[in-house]
Amino acid sequence: MRILIAEDDLTSRKILSGVLRKIGHEVLETVDGFAAWTELQKTGGPKLAILDWMMPEMEGLDVVRKVRALDIEKPPYIIMLTTRGEKSDIIAGLDAGANDYLSKPFDTGELQARVEVGRRMIELQDALVESRKALAYEASHDPLTKLANRRAVLEYLELQMVSARENGDILTAGMCDIDHFKKVNDTWGHQVGDDVLCELAHLLRESVEGRGAAGRMGGEEFLLVLRMKPGGDFMGEYAAICARIAATPLKTRAGDIPVTVSIGVSCASGKSSVDAILGPADAALYSAKAGGRNRAVFASLENEENAETSDCPRSE
Repeated sequence: MRILIAEDDLTSRKILSGVLRKIGHEVLETVDGFAAWTELQKTGGPKLAILDWMMPEMEGLDVVRKVRALDIEKPPYIIMLTTRGEKSDIIAGLDAGANDYLSKPFDTGELQARVEVGRRMIELQDALVESRKALAYEASHDPLTKLANRRAVLEYLELQMVSARENGDILTAGMCDIDHFKKVNDTWGHQVGDDVLCELAHLLRESVEGRGAAGRMGGEEFLLVLRMKPGGDFMGEYAAICARIAATPLKTRAGDIPVTVSIGVSCASGKSSVDAILGPADAALYSAKAGGRNRAVFASLENEENAETSDCPRSE
């Protein structure tokens, strides 16, 4: 483990570093509070710090306060090193954010024990952070396709609507549905159907990468969110996605299976809500299905009756 020692007394600093290196730790030495503060701000800085209370440039207690004010995911474990033995001083150090303290002159066995406690606490903190990340991922992603789930992609759409409106960009939502997906399940079984969903999700993710997001709404239905500058050919973008899928047989455990999709698209306009953009997109999807499938239908939010259709090349 990488440990920072901030101690202006040479003898104490060398004893500390010698003990810590002997038990296998990597040690970074500093001689004043400002240098310690500089190191602890860095990305990937030391996970544990031993700070002397009284130092030049900046006292250890001030360093602790500044570190605790940082908005960082994994704050360092801090041990205060001090000659002050009064309970009021110890309480002041802990209240400022120190995790532990060590009185000078220190016992090397006690030093090792307190550092070991810090190491265990850091490991627990790391595990907690990783567990929280895993739970957040599970809460926002579809377990089968690994795309954003319904709640997450709708939240993304809502945020993008606000941002696009503020920046004068075009934001579109495309409801995408696999054509005749029931036939896939009936012919090859639901495991192959799952393969189709996963492979299609991969294609959709690639198709919108860097320009938007794709999410699974449920079953064989997906939502695509694309954002572009005024004058961009969003109709062409969705037609290209439709064409790419039709031209790319999906790899499954039963072999390559060709599929097509129907897409209904709507543009955000003014201060429209999520429902106001999804409604026309959903209606356009039904139009695409009724018009023969394997195509994208674009509905104008201002005039939903005037929908424009873009047919996609069919796979041979």
